[in-house]
Amino acid sequence: MTSNSQFRCHSAHICRVVLTLLTLLVVKSADAQAPPTAVSRVIKSHCMDCHEGESAEAGLDLSKLDFRLTNPKTFNKWVKIHDRVRSGEMPPKDAEVLGKQAVANFTTASATALAKFQADEFKRLGRVRSRRLTRREIERSLQDLLGIDIPLADKLPEESQAAEFSTVADRQSMSHFQLERHLVVVDTALDDAFRRAFYGKPKLAKTFTARELARRNPKRRCREPEMRSGQAVVWSANQVFYGRIPATAAPVSGWYRFKLKISGLKLPKTGGVWTTVRTGLCISSAPILNYVTAIEATRTPKTVEFDAWLPKGHMLEIRPGDSTIKKARFQGGQVGTGEGEPQNVPGIALDELTMERFDQGFENRDVRKLLIPGVPTQWEKGKGILITSKAPRQDVERSMMTFARRAFRRPVKKEEIKGYLQLAMDEFEKNNSIRAALRAGYRALLCSPRFLYLTESPGRLDDHAIASRLSYMLTGSTPDEQLASLANKGQLSNPMTLRAEADRLLKDAGGRQFIEDFAAEWLDMDQINFTQPDRRMFWKFDPIVQQTMLDETHTFLEVMLQDNLSVKNLIRSDFTFLNSRLARYYGIQGVVGDQLRRVQLKPEHRRGGVLTHGSILKVTANGTNTSPVVRGVWVSERLLGIPIAPPPDNVPAIEPDIRGATTIRQKLAKHRSLPACASCHVKIDAPGFALENFDPTGQWRDRYFRQAGRRRIPLAKINASYQLNDGREFKDIQEFQTLITAKPRRLAENVAEKLLVYGTGAPIAFADRKVVEYIAKQTYKDNHGFRSIVHGVITSPVFLMK
Repeated sequence: MTSNSQFRCHSAHICRVVLTLLTLLVVKSADAQAPPTAVSRVIKSHCMDCHEGESAEAGLDLSKLDFRLTNPKTFNKWVKIHDRVRSGEMPPKDAEVLGKQAVANFTTASATALAKFQADEFKRLGRVRSRRLTRREIERSLQDLLGIDIPLADKLPEESQAAEFSTVADRQSMSHFQLERHLVVVDTALDDAFRRAFYGKPKLAKTFTARELARRNPKRRCREPEMRSGQAVVWSANQVFYGRIPATAAPVSGWYRFKLKISGLKLPKTGGVWTTVRTGLCISSAPILNYVTAIEATRTPKTVEFDAWLPKGHMLEIRPGDSTIKKARFQGGQVGTGEGEPQNVPGIALDELTMERFDQGFENRDVRKLLIPGVPTQWEKGKGILITSKAPRQDVERSMMTFARRAFRRPVKKEEIKGYLQLAMDEFEKNNSIRAALRAGYRALLCSPRFLYLTESPGRLDDHAIASRLSYMLTGSTPDEQLASLANKGQLSNPMTLRAEADRLLKDAGGRQFIEDFAAEWLDMDQINFTQPDRRMFWKFDPIVQQTMLDETHTFLEVMLQDNLSVKNLIRSDFTFLNSRLARYYGIQGVVGDQLRRVQLKPEHRRGGVLTHGSILKVTANGTNTSPVVRGVWVSERLLGIPIAPPPDNVPAIEPDIRGATTIRQKLAKHRSLPACASCHVKIDAPGFALENFDPTGQWRDRYFRQAGRRRIPLAKINASYQLNDGREFKDIQEFQTLITAKPRRLAENVAEKLLVYGTGAPIAFADRKVVEYIAKQTYKDNHGFRSIVHGVITSPVFLMK
């Protein structure tokens, strides 16, 4: 064989080897991008008729969909496919039936692959990106670090939300404006802390007689109380700012404690005169008033106490606030002495008011200990507290190290804060002042990313990260001394210790604070002021009713937490918490007094569970009418744990027919006939229709109506019957509640999901689902108690991993 022949033969052999290797690589690559066999088999046999080619339904061409899970869009598509097959939505009912075993094989294979891929990603990168403190958390952290009590959150920009919570890192930002406002807040907090530590705050305590609470000139028509038989009197009326008391205008911004002696005049048949206490400048150019409390003024005088934050110049407004009682009419927006008495309307009489400036929580000496721990001081008349350090540089360094540990929520080494120490020392050299040095150093520390963001590394959280995550979830603030001490000792990795610490933080007022924070976003309680009901249509609704609705929900959830009651109580319960005003609004007899008390419910009350609380019914309506779609989506996502996809862009929203010619049920039936709408509305409409007997303000109704001037014209009778997605039927809200609470496990999973999102700062991922299911299964023995679910969440792998 010639050399050329040998060369050609050798080259051909090399080409064959290369081609074989390339073929193997291509096959291997293709295999890596192909779905698991069990998944491919179902797709080929049951899906291609509808999901192939340019005309594929919903634009989903499965013939071209690979299994390259590193592409987020591809991953999310496979999650949706898995979920729709698992729920029975796909294949559609008019297609060839997919057997139970095939469904099991499909969902198991796809779930295993999806969960493994995501779990591996989480091990490498973590499931939560760096989370910034929210404005509420910044406020409380600064208050606890510095020992102050001034409100700060409103000085920061509003937060964005994702998966219903502002704690979710994916939607958080740190813009130039955000940082600028943060600097303002830090300076405000430090100014207040150093002022209190070294000068204290001006004390104020004064008792006002009725004469001092009333208008100064009895002949002048104005909006202050009038004198009547030795009492300062305010009649029931609609005049804006009527009942304002200029004598209570705050000389300095701060917290004030009030003690008021009050009684009712010309009481209505419904009981006492319900009275609102609000604060504000009480002038037309500053119309905003802040609600403080409500009082039922009775014939017998009573003394009530309440606290309020008053910015400088703000005053109290105290007036009858029950919208259902008769109102006096006055000309020109002002009230003349003696003009209300002949109109025979209810009123209130103020006998005496004590007003005292106070500080919440920390005394001035405690604030000083936080700022200059262990640094010697002495008081000098006219100068206040003076620092008498004999080793000022050492005291600055030691104070900075102590403060940095508390601000960064973990131990720090001197090298880690070298730049901050140098800045403080430079300030000391410039001014020869420990106070100036520490203020500059603390300012820098409080603007550090290590204060603003929760420091976590991929993998299992260390004890200090656990302490921070637990504390911010349950208290909205930085870890206290006990949590920090346990973290230093490495004891927070112990589940028993973690549960014990959660119980400690949730004890007494801590539990109420957690409930209010959590419910504000989970149940949209912070949106209750977003709509203002039409006063002509819903004249029985007023600020007292609204605030009491909020109190009902908060108290109910607090009792669920403290008594470890089942999450079934979210949907149905045989009790709630009412005072006489809210009970009257709900049409429940026999409740007396202005304090909330536990009330046993009867079937005829048609109430029970958070689902039927007035607060929920108000935030799920627009103030004028109700929508089964809006309420159905809200209940599905917030309480039932059923995610609802947003509607297609080309599908118009359903508007109510205000003429009453077409009912919402008829309009929805037409809407559901659209293929693009049917799959979602089968899940949405049931809870929406179940609540149709409740109007936009939470009152029961049997018919729809429309307003024509002062007349209410009755329309169609309400039909609340429907069927659930699984075919079970109900005729009213009570039957709906029975059906839902018969399967409480999904309710428990939903609460666990919401707590995990709120506490970790990340939406529930596919890889988290098994953990959620385990938490629900684990709490079955406790009837899915609320506190047991909290315990399950904080000791779960999802909570304890970045």
